[in-house]
Amino acid sequence: MGAGGERVRLTAWVRGRVQGVGFRWWTRARALELGLTGAATNLADGRVEVVAEGGRDGCARLLELLEGGGTPGRVDSVVPRWGEYRGSFTGFAER
Repeated sequence: MGAGGERVRLTAWVRGRVQGVGFRWWTRARALELGLTGAATNLADGRVEVVAEGGRDGCARLLELLEGGGTPGRVDSVVPRWGEYRGSFTGFAER
C-alpha cells in the first residue's frame, strides 16, 4: 500500500463546458502530480468521464480539484462513484 492509504478507484462524471477547453489535459496533469493512473474521456453527451486509481487521499484530492472551480471551461456538476482498485491503467490517458 502506497502513500495516501488504501488504493481505490474513483469514477467521476463531469458536466458543464468541459469539452474542447483543455479540461482533459488539465485533469491528466493534476492526476499525474498526485501519482494517479487512469483516463479522462469525452462522452457523446458532452460530459467527461474521469477514472482515477491510486491512493484514497490522491483520488479525494483530484475530486476536490474537479469540484473546486479552477478547471478550464466550466464545471456545473460532478457525480463521483468510489470503487475497488483494479490496477488496469498505466499512466493517465486523454481519450
